[in-house]
Amino acid sequence: MREQTADRFEEHRPHLRAIAHRMLGSPAEAEDAVQETWLRLCRVHPDEIDNLAAWLRTALSRVCLDALRRRRARPEHTVDHLPDTPAADDPAADAVLADAVERALFVVLDTLTPAERVAFVLHDTFAVPFEHIAPIVGRTTATTKKLASRARHKVRGAHPAPEPTTRHRHVVDAFLAAARAGDFAALLAVLAPDVVRRADPTALPPGAPAEVRGAHAVAAETVLLTANARAARPALVDGRPGIVVARHGRARLALTLTVRGDRIAAYEVVADPARLRRLAITLLS
Repeated sequence: MREQTADRFEEHRPHLRAIAHRMLGSPAEAEDAVQETWLRLCRVHPDEIDNLAAWLRTALSRVCLDALRRRRARPEHTVDHLPDTPAADDPAADAVLADAVERALFVVLDTLTPAERVAFVLHDTFAVPFEHIAPIVGRTTATTKKLASRARHKVRGAHPAPEPTTRHRHVVDAFLAAARAGDFAALLAVLAPDVVRRADPTALPPGAPAEVRGAHAVAAETVLLTANARAARPALVDGRPGIVVARHGRARLALTLTVRGDRIAAYEVVADPARLRRLAITLLS
């Protein structure tokens, strides 16, 4: 009996992994959620389950919902600078990471509440009816529809943010290219002489100052953080020119830039999880 149950579970594993990955944004966390679902299945007699696919989806969604709530209650206090970043000589891995960041929408999904995220992912991505989602999030069907609607507006943008001006986008792209290459001279060319860099403490290596002034000092620091730049993408952050660094489907850093003329006059690095969740982020192609 247990072997038959295991075989049937394995048939559903790819679909379960896809749901968990979209909800949690991390392959490792998704695999853990799928494994927890298997353990819960083992504690239930087969005769108690009428529809295995629906039961597994519900159980997995509740596991993911609990994980999202724990994540929100205990936000990360540190930003991992290097371990999750592809090696400098691994362009294939870098391309995979860039593609994942571009297409997954996890950066925006992280701005949703756990219930909004579950409702949106199950309904809009996997076509689960609202009456089946409602018991998972502990709401009425009508309220669950509202959760998904709010999430949809956040993800798609109730009021689409305007594209940055060509000049601003050129400056952002030039800064990113110089940062990725660790090109000190190119950084000096795109930074204003009196540029100011401010940052949340969690965005910085131990001992680094919260504020750095002057193009030479900011460029020198940026060269040391090339790994972060490799995972960065241009974005609108609260409607302003910006940059987002995401790893494993989650926004780790957001930069809001002040562009003056053809140079960056100032920028702030936001890394505090609570602040990140409050930002309206739109990734740019």
